[in-house]
Amino acid sequence: MPRSNNDQLPATYVASGNWPHARLVEDAPVSAYYGQAFARNLAQAMATADIGLRALGEKAGVSHATISRLLRGMVLPDMGTIARLEAALGTGLWPGLVAWAERDNN
Repeated sequence: MPRSNNDQLPATYVASGNWPHARLVEDAPVSAYYGQAFARNLAQAMATADIGLRALGEKAGVSHATISRLLRGMVLPDMGTIARLEAALGTGLWPGLVAWAERDNN
């Protein structure tokens, strides 16, 4: 399925540093910032819950490979995936406008 507006994978916009804490290129689209913040939120929630890829995948009904790709910025989540992961982890993961607003801090 094509990404909206032909955006590339979020991690392709890294200017320096390591995903998902990297500085993004100046003209990175909003989807890259959202994908980056989502990956950080997901990693933090997994660490807090002390849950690994496979266990979360089983609990959420999401492939562990998909979770890995989300964490590495190699895919953007769809609404169903976000909902299943948030329900399984018991916390919000979608960053909302905060992700876009924080772009000036990178």
